[in-house]
Amino acid sequence: MIIERKIYLDKLISKRENGLIKVITGIRRCGKSFLLFELYHEYLVSTGVSEDNIVELVLDEISYAKYRNPMELDQYIRATVSDKKQKYYVFIDEIQKVSEIQNPYVDDKEAKIGFVDVLLGLMKLKNVDLYVTGSNSKMLSSDLLTEFRGRGDEIRMNPLTFAEFYSAYEGDKRNAWREYYTYGGMPFVLSLKTHEERSKYLKDLFSKTYISDVLEHNKIENNQDVLEELLNIVSSAIGSLTNPNKLCNTFRSMRQVRVAPATISKYLDYFIDAFLLNKAYRYDIKGKKYIDTPLKYYFSDVGLRNARLNFRQQEENHIMENVIYNELFARDFDIDVGVVEYNYRDEDKKSRRTQLEVDFVANKGSKRYYVQSALSVEDESKRLQEINSLVRVSDSFKKIVVVRDNIMPWHDENGILYIGIEDFLLDPESLEK
Repeated sequence: MIIERKIYLDKLISKRENGLIKVITGIRRCGKSFLLFELYHEYLVSTGVSEDNIVELVLDEISYAKYRNPMELDQYIRATVSDKKQKYYVFIDEIQKVSEIQNPYVDDKEAKIGFVDVLLGLMKLKNVDLYVTGSNSKMLSSDLLTEFRGRGDEIRMNPLTFAEFYSAYEGDKRNAWREYYTYGGMPFVLSLKTHEERSKYLKDLFSKTYISDVLEHNKIENNQDVLEELLNIVSSAIGSLTNPNKLCNTFRSMRQVRVAPATISKYLDYFIDAFLLNKAYRYDIKGKKYIDTPLKYYFSDVGLRNARLNFRQQEENHIMENVIYNELFARDFDIDVGVVEYNYRDEDKKSRRTQLEVDFVANKGSKRYYVQSALSVEDESKRLQEINSLVRVSDSFKKIVVVRDNIMPWHDENGILYIGIEDFLLDPESLEK
């Protein structure tokens, strides 16, 4: 089964031969290697590039073990691309497998040579176009760009969007939506048929891959229970405002464990670095300023979140909010949680100030959209409640309410667009309707 990852393929194509090291980042098992070695390889061949001019090394395979030595890797690639009249495309998968060794030419024991030295040298060859992927406990892929010191050009890859998932799904949109918000968009899930198979795969990914990577990469030896319990708490609270102090109180009151807020903040950053979580800050729309805390955390894949909770907490409203966040992220928007403050008088005629929330403020260049997630707006009182924050935003940027119900898109008297979740996710131009 081949799933066309057009979003990322187009990005790779646009960066072709730009003089930088193309670094494909993203959560493990989201399809980085397939994008590079299958889809992009096929594209290059279709444009007339010879197979002999595509140099591929998969460093986690035993047959390439020799090239985990940086000196051997450098020597092999330079020998392979020696014809300066030819253009070569060099793909290196799992670049972090390259060991750091003592520089054999100097006496300084601190002088080391690693994959960064190899790649920075190769990128100076005018007849070479470099592409790398990499993520594991030794070098999570979020670290790669730091190592390249501005010489890398990132293609951030996510699990399947709903549109990508549906393109390979055998069934109608509604059933596809139910499976997507339950099992998420890790590509291999689509090849599994039963709940038991999917559940085991996702749980194993968490325990045997992601947790192990974070523990090893950050040298956590004594606090694994705290780290795993933090994941459980965050999983239960997607879409809820929180901060390290609140989470610290949760540990103390519900788990009878004392954990410093600084430790919690550090662990949350570890999950973000491993591409498991993303965070969204609150933005005061009228005051045009950010509010540091509290904020919201979302999972990069809702199937992983659900598996973490043994598929017990299947609140469609919270999961749907997470899916919408991921969709906006995949469309390259910068995403905040909107806050609208306003004054009103209570029953005793006293002046009060309150805050209302806009689920997402999505920005890209000069464009901005306000997006609200709602299960249903069939009941008029419920509809008015859902748009209470939107109607108090006085600027002219577009406002959208995404609902679970399968409805025809329509606009109300305030110009607010109402659109069903499947239509919103399947149409890349849905925000422009």
